[in-house]
Amino acid sequence: MKIVVIGAGMGGMTSAARLARGGHEVAIYEASDQVGGKCRTEWIGRVAFDTGPSLLTLPAVYKDFFQRTGKPMGMVCPIETVNPAFDYRFADGSRVQFANLSRKETLDSITKSFGEQASGQWDQIMRRAEAMWDVSRGPFVESELNSPLTLLKRLTFFRDLLIIAPWKSLRTHADEILMDQRLRFIMDRYATYSGSDPRKAPAVLSTIAFVEESFGAWHVKGGLGNLALEVHQRAKDVGVSFHLNSPVAQIISVNGKATGIVLASGERVDADVIIANADASLVYNKLISGNNRVLKRVRRNIARADVSVAGFSLLLGMRKDDNDGMNHHTVLFPKNYDAEFDSIFKEGKPVARPTIYICAPKDPLMSKDENLEGWFVLVNAPTHGSFDWSDDDFNQKYANQIIDQIEETGIEIRSRLETITVRTPADLESQTLAPGGAIYGTSSNGARAAFLRAKNRSPIKGLYLVGGSAHPGGGLPLVGISADLVSQAIGFERKLRH
Repeated sequence: MKIVVIGAGMGGMTSAARLARGGHEVAIYEASDQVGGKCRTEWIGRVAFDTGPSLLTLPAVYKDFFQRTGKPMGMVCPIETVNPAFDYRFADGSRVQFANLSRKETLDSITKSFGEQASGQWDQIMRRAEAMWDVSRGPFVESELNSPLTLLKRLTFFRDLLIIAPWKSLRTHADEILMDQRLRFIMDRYATYSGSDPRKAPAVLSTIAFVEESFGAWHVKGGLGNLALEVHQRAKDVGVSFHLNSPVAQIISVNGKATGIVLASGERVDADVIIANADASLVYNKLISGNNRVLKRVRRNIARADVSVAGFSLLLGMRKDDNDGMNHHTVLFPKNYDAEFDSIFKEGKPVARPTIYICAPKDPLMSKDENLEGWFVLVNAPTHGSFDWSDDDFNQKYANQIIDQIEETGIEIRSRLETITVRTPADLESQTLAPGGAIYGTSSNGARAAFLRAKNRSPIKGLYLVGGSAHPGGGLPLVGISADLVSQAIGFERKLRH
């Protein structure tokens, strides 16, 4: 069977490699000159930066991919734990560190920073998150999600419903259990993992905290982009052909069946199956023509879903200081977290005092100078379009404003700064074709958000969607799971034909 994949992101490449390993003829057409989509490690001067994902959770997803397509992951792409997993710092000067792969150490750290009562409450919300993960992992994450009606058929539906509590937002859930505002801020942050507002995102997103704790936070030696490069190599090894600088202009369908693509050059490529590893809004609104009832419904669902947050980032080349006290991941919370979500989701403008995320990996493979290191600084931002990110003067002032706020916490930047590169949502949109620079496609705002997200099987026969804007969502693990779901669906259909 001839399969065409649109986009060489992580979902496109892992699904392509799985299917090629299964004996299919697979070709990937990528608009840019690079593979990996948002998963990139970029060299600027003598230092490297993870400009997309900066840690790997649920590594079993990619271990399974490598195991099923050739040599195990450990032989081609070594990973190491990040400990502490996160260093959280607050506007009042307090601080807590979350350990990697140890709830006991994390609870001890919370006790030391905030007291035994706070520690006990965090343990309570983690136990609830574990229960949520147990009942949601199968039907919501590792299976195709068709409609709420399919879930009603489960024998344990009503019990599961009480555990997941879809009527509760993440904020409401945290407020009921966590009395310490600082722990509530940490829980709020898990909504931003899907580009969402914790006041609207479902309580089940607390499972991300459990997954992070139980399966670990991992770093790929040399940068997360090496994972993309190794996936690319594996795909080539099993026979996938890559066509870079080959943007797709149209998906051809005849009588409700996808039959091929047309490149921007005008070349037509026929296919039995098409996998779109592109944003769902681009697929349905620009690549597919027609306006039948089914397509109208899909487009309406995409339009109804809130777009996820975008990101404004600084790539800082820094002179090393072994006594700076920085860990791999540091999060600086503002005094007023709600102002951030109001600014992005209600006002559509940059956040005056945002939460600041700093990735400062102590990885010698990410520097060509033993005296230099790279810091990647990220703040949540509105998408390009809801705010005009084309004003270079504003972008430079905003970058300086963020550096000022970092230095207010006692972290020295300017005295050590060698180079600075500013990346806006407009840059992300240009590089990855993510509409507006939205990091996760659509957000998880609202209990029905999961059902508004694009399904892996499109209503057009032979067309499948994979990646962050499709089920089950954004982030390296979920994108890898979406690729597995699509590969299984295509393989199952092939067996039916025979």
